[in-house]
Amino acid sequence: MNDISKKEQLYELIRANPFISQQDLAVGLRLSRSAVAGHIASLIRERRLLGRAYVLPDKRPVLCIGAANLDRKLRSIASMQLGTSNPATAEEVYGGVARNIAENLARLNLPTALLTALGDDGAGRALQDHAEHAGIDTRGSLTLTDTATGTYTAILDERGELVVALADMALYDRMTPEFLANRLPQRAAASMTVADLNLPADSVSLLLEGARADHVPLVLVAVSQPKMTRLPADLAGLRLLILNRGELETLAGRALPTEADVRLACRAVQARGARDLVVTCGGQGVFHTRDGELVWLAAHEVDVVDVTGAGDAFSAAVCWSLYQGSDDLTLACRRGLKAAAMTLESHDTVSPMLAADVLDEIQDFNTTPILPHHASFEPPLFHKD
Repeated sequence: MNDISKKEQLYELIRANPFISQQDLAVGLRLSRSAVAGHIASLIRERRLLGRAYVLPDKRPVLCIGAANLDRKLRSIASMQLGTSNPATAEEVYGGVARNIAENLARLNLPTALLTALGDDGAGRALQDHAEHAGIDTRGSLTLTDTATGTYTAILDERGELVVALADMALYDRMTPEFLANRLPQRAAASMTVADLNLPADSVSLLLEGARADHVPLVLVAVSQPKMTRLPADLAGLRLLILNRGELETLAGRALPTEADVRLACRAVQARGARDLVVTCGGQGVFHTRDGELVWLAAHEVDVVDVTGAGDAFSAAVCWSLYQGSDDLTLACRRGLKAAAMTLESHDTVSPMLAADVLDEIQDFNTTPILPHHASFEPPLFHKD
């Protein structure tokens, strides 16, 4: 076969997977690495490919890295009684912090990609099909033949509040630094990276190293108190850490009942290298850092239908606002609170009513109140998985 045919075959392989490695191209086409590099250089000269990630999107995407689960939600019909059977309704939906954030961002009309780990099973294929339909690029995700797709089972009371949750997510430990290093072209093509702490600690460290080297904003989203151990000691390069009060208490190693306590804990995390923090406090509202102080924003008053996904909607809207080029974290959090309220009022994990024009209407016209020192607040209610 002549060189022109090989080059066209290579071009079609890249069109099918813009983030395919040169090694995979060489194996697939039975060419040397140098021959593959030569063909790629030729295609770049012809402007059929553009740069290291091979294909230039209209906008550089937001890359979400972390969990994509099959979520099972069991909701009690009447008041919950422990130690006995409770009448309930049941449903299965698509979830996972990174996946939920990605779907929210896609609904907000951002180019969005997702790197996750899936089992080679019906649930994994259904998750990929749903992501494709939602406009999320999952190419580059890890498919595992020896384990099942991750699951998250939430028990909700009659008001839709979370009672307890059980997660089977060990497969995300397979998203190792080596796996992420092999996805460097996709990571390099991103305008922003959003990762959840279902990733191993060494993988989070690799993302921080990449953020320091490439100056691509990195947002980390906590998922639970036990997994706060996955946050590295050195947070240099981190644009934003989003977590709830309980997770911040885990980091601090103590209770944080007042605003002054939260401020000191945030400063300690910033001393480790993080630029900013957002601390969600469920139905009360959120804190965020600004110029060494804390800003408090009250949550919207809503009739809660289901708490599932509200925290992820908040995180997505914050990232969407930062993506627009503004560093105004107060405005970003206001938009996040709007997205969270819409999700709380919906039966869906991702509100079908969410759209970019809804968040665009929220502008920073007012001054932001600072919570008085020693004020206390309630435990967080935002659900994450």
